[in-house]
Amino acid sequence: MESQRLLVLSDSHGNSPFLEAVLRWACNDTFDAAVFLGDGIEDLRRASALTGFSCEWNMVRGNNDYATSVPEAAIVDCGGHRFFLCHGHRYALYNGNDRLIAAARKMEADTALFGHTHVPSLENAPGLLLVNPGSIGRPRSNIGSTFAVIDCPPEKPPNVRFWHIDPPGTILELSRR
Repeated sequence: MESQRLLVLSDSHGNSPFLEAVLRWACNDTFDAAVFLGDGIEDLRRASALTGFSCEWNMVRGNNDYATSVPEAAIVDCGGHRFFLCHGHRYALYNGNDRLIAAARKMEADTALFGHTHVPSLENAPGLLLVNPGSIGRPRSNIGSTFAVIDCPPEKPPNVRFWHIDPPGTILELSRR
């Protein structure tokens, strides 16, 4: 099995210029799948069409998305890893990650991808990696607008990298973890 890559985005909240900048940047790379963790599904559809970014999208609905055909949670298998996807608003994230961890474990995931807080984070729970890519459109951290790229080498832990969108749309790597 070869290494696979995921593009992970969340919370664009109508900020189409930054979303378009990320998708233009992504057109110059190779991704096996892309994940959108809610609050901007309609933004994503327009930006994908405008930029020509073509990849398998895995989406979940956020508390500000009203597309009823998009689920609130999903599972994606990539590179030998099982990812639990959710926006996060149903899991009381501001009171800790216990509900999120329980839901991800129930789905037998080894990684939980979530948004909602608008703050990028990477945490380890026993047997589970928790990743929030932050927000493209309305960041709540001093880092600014962010997203993540996850490399999934076979039989190794996922490698999470965070990226920052610097106005007017320059993409810069924040960290390698």
